[in-house]
Amino acid sequence: MATTHIPDTLVSSVKIHGAITPEFGEILTPAALEFIVYLQRTFSPRRKVLLHKRTIRQQDFLNGIKPDFLPETAHIRESAWSVASIPADLQQRWTEITGPVERKMIINALNSGADIFMADFEDAHSPTWANTIQGQINLKDAVRRQIDFSTPEGKSYALNPTVATLLVRPRGWHLTEKHVLVDGEQMSGSLFDFGLYVFHNAAELLVRGSAPYFYLPKIESHLEARLWNDVFNAAQDALSIPRGTFKATMLIETITAAFEMEEMLYELRDHAAGLNAGRWDYIFSCIKKFRTQMETPFPDRVQITMTVPFMRSYTDLLVQTCHKRGAHAIGGMAAFIPNRKIPSVTETALEKVLQDKTRESQDGFDGSWVAHPDLVQVAREPFATLFGNTKLHQKDRLREDVNVNAAALLSFTVPGSTITEDGLRNNINVCLQYVEAWLRGNGAVAIHNLMEDAATAEISRTQVWQWIHSPKGILTDGRKVTIELVQNIIEEELSELRKALGITAFTAGKFSQAGEIVERLTTSKDYEEFLTLPAYRGLE
Repeated sequence: MATTHIPDTLVSSVKIHGAITPEFGEILTPAALEFIVYLQRTFSPRRKVLLHKRTIRQQDFLNGIKPDFLPETAHIRESAWSVASIPADLQQRWTEITGPVERKMIINALNSGADIFMADFEDAHSPTWANTIQGQINLKDAVRRQIDFSTPEGKSYALNPTVATLLVRPRGWHLTEKHVLVDGEQMSGSLFDFGLYVFHNAAELLVRGSAPYFYLPKIESHLEARLWNDVFNAAQDALSIPRGTFKATMLIETITAAFEMEEMLYELRDHAAGLNAGRWDYIFSCIKKFRTQMETPFPDRVQITMTVPFMRSYTDLLVQTCHKRGAHAIGGMAAFIPNRKIPSVTETALEKVLQDKTRESQDGFDGSWVAHPDLVQVAREPFATLFGNTKLHQKDRLREDVNVNAAALLSFTVPGSTITEDGLRNNINVCLQYVEAWLRGNGAVAIHNLMEDAATAEISRTQVWQWIHSPKGILTDGRKVTIELVQNIIEEELSELRKALGITAFTAGKFSQAGEIVERLTTSKDYEEFLTLPAYRGLE
């Protein structure tokens, strides 16, 4: 493998523990390395402080302290302000499709007819070194309309004349890039993904009438949003780009962020384009933060719909907050994958997607997410019907009828809910299949007619952990969910997967390693904050 030249000023402080092919060297250029090292040295110390604040806050929650709207930022919530103007290519966001930074996926998503494509370095991405750098190459080619792809069978893919607007989701603040050490420390995955993308593509995007646009994941406070804003300003200054050029939509996928939505928009007000309701990660966050404090553990996750009271409170507040401040409100994910072999399954699922997106449009959302190109048109229909030819969004609908307090966000009761053996088995099965695929380098996995990412695995394993450790983690047949029961089901589900896949395919996979990880994460006394942290150690 070739090695890239590291500038003399960095040679003693930067170590790259990953193969660098000639193609990879075009991304990891000396100038690009200098840029991301500048970002790391400038902002990683603050990042670590903020991550420590998360730890302290988590302990407060486990000690019975509940979050509330911050009194010290009441002046922000009560004063008049709005986010800066939003570019033309971000005004219509009726349908947004998401997926990993894999080459074929990028082409199909950009061609899908969706308004937005979110290229994902986070939950739908297995961050092997090859996946991550190849993803940067793919995006660089896509920005320049030079991306194509051919299968071994001879099928070719290329971009249409008109494509979706591109947004990129870098990794969250808690994740690192272990293959790049700066001053002896693993580099921030957020700064690595963001830095390489803007360094190589900002100027080209501006020439083409667009700009670098982002989705920012896993933010837990307005201080973390402030850090992103400062990163944006520093990068724009270093690249001689006017401040406010970059735009970001923040995912509200943590319970703490739900209490600071206005403050988060305020911190990023020159760069903010909107907020998004990230369903599975939000539920995961609710369990994680209050895992030992809930009077009753959450039920089977299929029962936690977007219409249960605490989820309606969260999404209604999100819409009201966005429109009050001139930002877009983007709805949740439709993860269904059409089953062409069983048309009745597809028909039923499409009807559910239509109902879900109709509800979102009627609640005031300006658009919504899908995971498969075949869902774009059905998800688009309610917004097209509502807006017609006269509107691109409904930010003028202020939802002044909404009055959500802290108690509403924290009332986690799900009426009529149950914990079933089927729900327990499904959680374990999904975890096993997802973690196994992730370890093989696949971060977006088709499981049971759904496109699953790390968020599904997180909520699944967290529910199992909570059911084990809660006295009320009892199945409908009266059995307590125990470590022994979970261990037995893991073995049974692995056995079923072995039968379904065949011994050769099963043995060639990473099911043994996945089983060990899932068992450890679900049965250990100490709760692991993110499953991707220990799993990352097993990636190349």
